[in-house]
Amino acid sequence: MSDRILKLSRAFKLILCLSFCILLTACGTSPQVRAQKRLFLDFSLEYLGEYELPKTTFKDTPVGGISAITYDRDRSRFYALSDDRSNKAPARFYTLNVKFDRTDEDKLTLKKVDLEDVTFLKDEEGKTYASGSIDPEGIAFSPRKTLYISTEGIISQNIAPFIGEFDLKTGKKQESLRIPQRYLPEEDASKKGERGIQNNLGFEALTLKSNGYLPDDPFRLFAATESALKQDIVPQNPEQETKPEPTRIRLLHYLINPVGSPVLVAEHLYLLDLAPSDALNNGLSELTALNQAGHFLSLERTFGLSGFGAKIFQVVVGNATDTSRIATLKGNISRVVPLKKKLLLDLNQLDIDLDNLEAMTLGPPLSDGSQLLLLASDDNFREAQVTQFLLFRLIRG
Repeated sequence: MSDRILKLSRAFKLILCLSFCILLTACGTSPQVRAQKRLFLDFSLEYLGEYELPKTTFKDTPVGGISAITYDRDRSRFYALSDDRSNKAPARFYTLNVKFDRTDEDKLTLKKVDLEDVTFLKDEEGKTYASGSIDPEGIAFSPRKTLYISTEGIISQNIAPFIGEFDLKTGKKQESLRIPQRYLPEEDASKKGERGIQNNLGFEALTLKSNGYLPDDPFRLFAATESALKQDIVPQNPEQETKPEPTRIRLLHYLINPVGSPVLVAEHLYLLDLAPSDALNNGLSELTALNQAGHFLSLERTFGLSGFGAKIFQVVVGNATDTSRIATLKGNISRVVPLKKKLLLDLNQLDIDLDNLEAMTLGPPLSDGSQLLLLASDDNFREAQVTQFLLFRLIRG
């Protein structure tokens, strides 16, 4: 009897041990994997084609400098913002009719981009912006049938950045959002250079997310600087062999209500990927809000001796820390939870020559549940560069 009990006891222990091992195997890495799957959406990108807009003028304006683009679903049109500082023509955006076609393999591709209209931006008094007084960089179409436009300011000339709402038809500015002082140049001459946006590195990225279906429903607007604020720049010591730190960028989150002023809800930390060793420029070019709350696509662009580079990431707010009360991010940020990022596509892996990609927006949804994603480049009005449009399909699952 005791032998049977002993054998059963050993068998039970063996089963228990095996069960425990299986449990450990299942729980060792899978909770983190499952958490990652819950955190990030199951998306992929399929490259569909390229179109190069010929050098041209439209209604006496040179077409170029496309720094942002947004989609109007009701009209099936795109609005592309030029970053011309009113030097070559008044600051403006173009209405584009992007035409698609199908290949012999029944794949959607870019056929042509037609210019349909140009609208000049105007201040609150209805006047076009004077030469060198504005640097427009971001654009987002709103449920109100208006456009939100962000600027970098021209810090070297004490011109502050702004985020404003503009009338779609007239281009007239209707109101400006309140921007926190930490983004603005220091007014005290003795403290110049200690605070605010760096010159030519202001509000490059702009996007919005609608919460409802009616024009009067509240919606959320997000803006981010291209690089770190002056007070957030991490000092580099070339004499110390320390691991490079990613650039620390701040992202603003506004709630736009039908009544009352826009409310600044929160601010979060976005960590820029480290640039290649030969990079001369590295920054956050664009954000695009996805349909799911708290999820974005981001476009990071580099330029160096080997040419242009670009990456598209999926970004999630998750439990990111609100950094709006943190005066500087240049110190130890181990207790700050940044926005989560996941690489979707390194565009350098595509078999195409990339230009200066700065613009990105979701386009029309497709019958299979996927959605088009359109990118555009800023040619800087240079003959050696091009206005390049790249088409992708954003696939769920």
